[in-house]
Amino acid sequence: MSRPWRRFAARTAAIALLSVGVAGGFYLSEDRQSQRPGPGAQVAGSVTEIDVDYRQEQAVSRQVRAARQQATEVRKQARAAAEKARKAEEAARKKAEEKAAREAAARIAKPYDGPIPESCEEYSGNRKVGCAMMIDAGFKIDQFPCLDKLWNKESGWNHKARNPSSGAYGIPQAYPGNKMSSVGDDWETNPVTQIKWGLGYIKGRYSNPCGAWTQSQNKGYY
Repeated sequence: MSRPWRRFAARTAAIALLSVGVAGGFYLSEDRQSQRPGPGAQVAGSVTEIDVDYRQEQAVSRQVRAARQQATEVRKQARAAAEKARKAEEAARKKAEEKAAREAAARIAKPYDGPIPESCEEYSGNRKVGCAMMIDAGFKIDQFPCLDKLWNKESGWNHKARNPSSGAYGIPQAYPGNKMSSVGDDWETNPVTQIKWGLGYIKGRYSNPCGAWTQSQNKGYY
């Protein structure tokens, strides 16, 4: 083969190789471009991320609402329990008070449940005088045992009895003693004057001697 021909063959081969390389590069570039995401794919990805975030926010919101509702229910139950406990405590207190009142009422002694004297002749001294005056004042003889207990406690029916602490004086222990002067000036020495004043005081304040005796038992004075 002549030299010019050999040169032509080499050039032809070089051109062919160059063409193959260009074609290969073109197809490789096309393949890479096909693998690269386009604008539409990028937008779709962003929408997906937004949707995921939204769903997560919604889930968190639901959890928050559920927690608030649960807390509200817990507070409601706590208030109901407290109110129930308050009512139970109030009922128990009321029941205890009623029981205490019943027990106190049971402890209160009857004014008098002993024997009733047939007449004032069963007594002597100031007691006999007091009994007769009580009947004259309109009370029945069944009241005298209460009057007897009352004034026996106060003075022992001693018309000269004086309380050193209060200054109360006489059979009914009037305080001050000169109150009895409304009945008579001899209030310091006359048991009749003292008894008359004492019976008037009892009738005006307690209705009868047994009422005064009940007061004395409950309070310690009349």
